[in-house]
Amino acid sequence: MARHATKIVATLGPASSDPALLEAMIRAGVNVVRLNFSHGKAQDHIDRAHLVREAAARAGREVAIMADLQGPKIRVGKFAEGSTLLENGSTFVLDARCAEGCGERVGLDYPELVEDVKAGDTLLLDDGKIVMQVRKVVNSEIFCEVKVGGVLKNRKGINKLGGGLSAPALTSKDMEDIRTAVAFEADYIAVSFPKSALDIELARTLVKKAGGAASIIAKIERAEAIEALASIIEASDAIMVARGDLGVEVGDAAVPGLQKRMIRMARAHNKQVITATQMMESMISSPIPTRAEVSDVANAVLDGTDAVMLSAETASGQYPLETVEAVHRVVIEAEKEYFSAYHAQKLDQVFIKTDEAVAAAAIYTAQHLKVKAIAALTQSGNAAQWLSRADAEVPIYALSPDKFARRKLTLHRGVYPYPINQADKNKEEILQEMEQVLLQQRAVVSGDLVLLTFGEPIGSPGGTNTLKIIKIGENRPIV
Repeated sequence: MARHATKIVATLGPASSDPALLEAMIRAGVNVVRLNFSHGKAQDHIDRAHLVREAAARAGREVAIMADLQGPKIRVGKFAEGSTLLENGSTFVLDARCAEGCGERVGLDYPELVEDVKAGDTLLLDDGKIVMQVRKVVNSEIFCEVKVGGVLKNRKGINKLGGGLSAPALTSKDMEDIRTAVAFEADYIAVSFPKSALDIELARTLVKKAGGAASIIAKIERAEAIEALASIIEASDAIMVARGDLGVEVGDAAVPGLQKRMIRMARAHNKQVITATQMMESMISSPIPTRAEVSDVANAVLDGTDAVMLSAETASGQYPLETVEAVHRVVIEAEKEYFSAYHAQKLDQVFIKTDEAVAAAAIYTAQHLKVKAIAALTQSGNAAQWLSRADAEVPIYALSPDKFARRKLTLHRGVYPYPINQADKNKEEILQEMEQVLLQQRAVVSGDLVLLTFGEPIGSPGGTNTLKIIKIGENRPIV
């Protein structure tokens, strides 16, 4: 199977929890498995994390686990009949004290909503399918006029057009879920609905307090997050372009432009970026995607996203494996058209860090010398991260003895992590093992040129400071 530089994130759920199916999905191209903490109990996620680790081991692949926190999902309560039909122009009441809804009112699981809205505000329910305008707020009741009606069912979400809801990004449930994610060694933890860098910093503090080292992903889905985008990106390890709730809050027409801006900004800050929501939505019930979905995935690749994410398509859809295979096909074709703007962006840049300068030198050399691959001997994975950001046109093989570093690198565009044992070995022995790994993975054949980056003294933790050109089978510098 052809290697895809753009990574695939798949959500695990009832449709994909069969061990054999999950292994097949990993072999088909899944690099990161998302566990959605909006559903299920702690033990469910622990069991699924074990399932992922076992399937990845059988497939012989490095696979990361993302724990996606629920966040402050603001919802209506329950109706006596399970739903109600709202007519355009009718009055409907959101009542924080209502225990059971009827045709004219329903309760709230977030009573503070009455403090966050005022007359004239627009509320969007069920991902924007139902639109209401606030007429007045009286004590616990929000009186609304239905502008766009429809069937409103139990527990559907509420957004405020333009944002402005005060709910904190990390709820008490999220804090407990962080401890659960750390316990099963989640590689990434995604924070839902952050409003500022402080939300990300709090999540990182909680992870460290629990004894974990998971990287933090900021899901950009609030209007306020757009205003604080630069600081949120700086505080995070990666961001997710979460187009569902974001589109509801800022309007669907604004999302494509924001997607491109967020990808550019994340790359400029040397952070990873995931593009998510409805990428292959029709494949929940169809074995083939629409042409529009194919274009959507391809455009995210052409924008420079590190990864594309599947949600219900693999969690509850009828064709989880076929969906992964379809995304794989699309990203492979889109990557053929991807234009590297490395020269325009990097040649006049002054580097502060040695490992970034070495990465830039490696990419420049790769573009002017016929090399088959770049191999980065790395402990932490930082060297491979710099190489990923420089848009190498050849694959980057990150060779690390650290399983946590290898798993995190599965999210990095163009990087393929593999284990290497550097303990009690001299320089020549480590170089020999590097060659063996590349040969075993069929990444190279004897006689190929490979760029090798590493830190001196080799085999010891520290920053990358050396670039070497080797010919496979000779294990010595080219002069």
